[in-house]
Amino acid sequence: MTLFKAVLLSALMASPLMAGAHEYDVGDLHVDHPWARATPPVAPTAAAYFIIHNKGAAADRLLGAETAAAGRVELHEHVHQDGLMKMQHVQAVEVPAHGEARFEPMGYHVMLFDLKQPLAEGERFPMTLHFEKAGDLKVEIAVQKDAPQAHGEHEHGAEHSH
Repeated sequence: MTLFKAVLLSALMASPLMAGAHEYDVGDLHVDHPWARATPPVAPTAAAYFIIHNKGAAADRLLGAETAAAGRVELHEHVHQDGLMKMQHVQAVEVPAHGEARFEPMGYHVMLFDLKQPLAEGERFPMTLHFEKAGDLKVEIAVQKDAPQAHGEHEHGAEHSH
């Protein structure tokens, strides 16, 4: 029984770490907390989100992405057109020098079509991002119920643990 409690306790202590921020780097690019919202069992599509920070002096572009979790993957953006919000396919997304590209709800996102299985909260799935200059970057997409708290909402100087 003591061993069981120790294993259970260590699993419970590790859980917040699994749900915390995860980050990836390739060249001058830094990808912060890739995530997707959990889907209902019958949903054929989903979207993945993240922030790409460019620490370099040259711009780069995200050209596309791929994952075995979906039959087809496209870069999309939401746009206001004729008073309506519409989703449209884009060929690439610019990541400006010393700037960032934000993939977030109601903005740019990676659209996943023909999901192989529902995205369940707490799971992760691999995705490869294809950059024009930096090359390929493999990330793990965390499936969550809600969007992660944005780092931009924190006041500078305040310490928060994730």
